[in-house]
Amino acid sequence: MADTVREIERKYEADNATELPDLADVDRVAAVVELGVEDLDALYYDTPDQRLTAAGITLRRRTGGRDAGWHLKLPAGPGEREEIRAPLSDVPPPELTSLVRARVLGQDLVPVVRLRTRRTVRELRDAAGAPLAEVAVDEVWAWPAAETEQPGAAGAAGRTEVRWREIEVELTGGGERDPGLLDDTERALAAVGVRPASAPSKLARALAETGLRPARPSRKGGGATGRKGSGKDKKRSGRKGAAGDLVLDYVREQLRVIVELDPAVRRDVPDSVHRMRVATRRLRSAFRSYTKVLDREVTAPVGGELKWLAAELGVERDREVLTDRLLTAVAEVPRTLRLGPVDARLRIWSERHRVVSRDRVLAALDGDRYLALLKTLHALLADPPLRPGAGRPAPGIAARAVLKDYRRLARRVRTALDAPAGRDRDVALHRARKAAKRTRYAAEVARPALGRPAKKFAKRVKRVQQLLGDHQDSVVARDALRELATQAQQAGEGGFTFGLLYGREEARAAARERELPRVWKKASRRKYRAALRP
Repeated sequence: MADTVREIERKYEADNATELPDLADVDRVAAVVELGVEDLDALYYDTPDQRLTAAGITLRRRTGGRDAGWHLKLPAGPGEREEIRAPLSDVPPPELTSLVRARVLGQDLVPVVRLRTRRTVRELRDAAGAPLAEVAVDEVWAWPAAETEQPGAAGAAGRTEVRWREIEVELTGGGERDPGLLDDTERALAAVGVRPASAPSKLARALAETGLRPARPSRKGGGATGRKGSGKDKKRSGRKGAAGDLVLDYVREQLRVIVELDPAVRRDVPDSVHRMRVATRRLRSAFRSYTKVLDREVTAPVGGELKWLAAELGVERDREVLTDRLLTAVAEVPRTLRLGPVDARLRIWSERHRVVSRDRVLAALDGDRYLALLKTLHALLADPPLRPGAGRPAPGIAARAVLKDYRRLARRVRTALDAPAGRDRDVALHRARKAAKRTRYAAEVARPALGRPAKKFAKRVKRVQQLLGDHQDSVVARDALRELATQAQQAGEGGFTFGLLYGREEARAAARERELPRVWKKASRRKYRAALRP
């Protein structure tokens, strides 16, 4: 079972002759305690073209010290990383390799660099004796893993070896960690000539100094997703500011989000499923809205696969939303009207659905279909299927795409308002909601080209989408309440409370239907559409 540790640290370089200052003089530090010396031996793994390193991710097998085992470090914000640990084994453990599957895309993980470290550790403590931070002075030896698979002695003949001295300051103290302590400690270190590290990690420095600097990831096979566009992209899509640049930057950003969220979804991090699902929908929407830029014959099959992925993620996301909605609704019912074990039945129902939906999400992410989709998206960005409109000025193409989607939305809203109450209107409102979402995403793509008008237009359409979304959530909630009431009755508990909630959801949906004409009138004012025209 893997454990996770949030790592907040800073790294520094120092000459061999540099002596650390007395860190007991640092504010909030009352004592500096020597914790001794550790000998560490780490073997770092990556793909042959070093995709993990390019993404700021490290995977290592380390022996010695207090935390021997496998360590996977994922970026978690400026100066922070999440270290996920697994027990020692001969090969990288599946619980860690699965978390980088979206990065390596089927490539083998192989040893790239070996590091041996002699670490001298000091602990900074406050007046109560509680730990605040650890200061480690590391003597590091590094060499390419291919040159030896045996630890050996540093400096063995024929080895391309580099050596340096490094200082790490890492906050401890659990939830009471204070980043301000890092600033104070840094000032004390700077006073004696210690300087911030030139490399973000030991691995990055080792790769650079041993001549194993990361190769540029293969664009066909799915390397870094955060690049702003290659020269080839710029040339094919026309001058800077062309529609091709606008759309490809948006597609690239959504792919980056999907890849970065993959580990979070696998680890069941709150809101991660929702955010990945939104990114897949934004991608599909961009392909459908900007057909003047990207060839529809090429993107349509990709859009179909994105729809599949969104559906797999949607099972879990819809359960989350529905459970929160029903729990909130139950909490608003007076206790005198909660007849039977309503809360318990709802939680059992939710947990049963959660297990099924989580299994479905993980099966999708572990499957070949998902891997093929990611590879296809990387290949599409490497060699985009651009149409003539890609070379035209972005504002005109973007405005036409947004207004085209708006007209579709307007037709669907009119259809929904004219539909008879009941199931037909529910279906029509749901179709209008999907059109509102697509229009909003098209406006998001257009924002860099159209500026504030696109932002304001997206905001207005989002209000329509939210109202229609609440209506659809009510439709789904009523189906779930009917199921819960049936289960309760079959168990002899009675379904009164679930029936009460059903009635409240009916009233809520009716209220949203009455609100729609007013909200739509505001969003569809001619001045908002006119402002979009370049």
